[in-house]
Amino acid sequence: MRKIEKRSNCPISRTLDIFGDKWTLLIMRDLAFKGFQFYNEFLDSGEGIATNVLSDRLKMLEEKDIIVSKKYEKLKTRKQYGLTKRGIASVPILLEMLVWGFKFDDTTEVVPEFYERFLNDKENVLKEVMAALEEGMNKRFC
Repeated sequence: MRKIEKRSNCPISRTLDIFGDKWTLLIMRDLAFKGFQFYNEFLDSGEGIATNVLSDRLKMLEEKDIIVSKKYEKLKTRKQYGLTKRGIASVPILLEMLVWGFKFDDTTEVVPEFYERFLNDKENVLKEVMAALEEGMNKRFC
């Protein structure tokens, strides 16, 4: 597993120690906004993450209490992933990144209705996303 070294006591630096690589943020995106729950869903998300990198990031996020895994009830050999309260707390940051990326790169893909709703009613959309995650609903938002 990727070793996380503390570079400083700066809150931004500490956050980057955990979320500072693209794969971690993409896994968080997939959990929060795409409703992904299973290893193969992350693997097939389209960005081409290697199996060893995916396993490493999932282990690290679980170790940091950002995600949780449990045995899938329908198939005990399969793990099901979800966000913890700590992971759900990162959703506002991820939403802002989504908006920034869509605003400044016209080749990005996002459901336009979701983007417009978020821009026009940020508070309620954020509440909706966070409530769905807290209830354990794996809903696709974008």
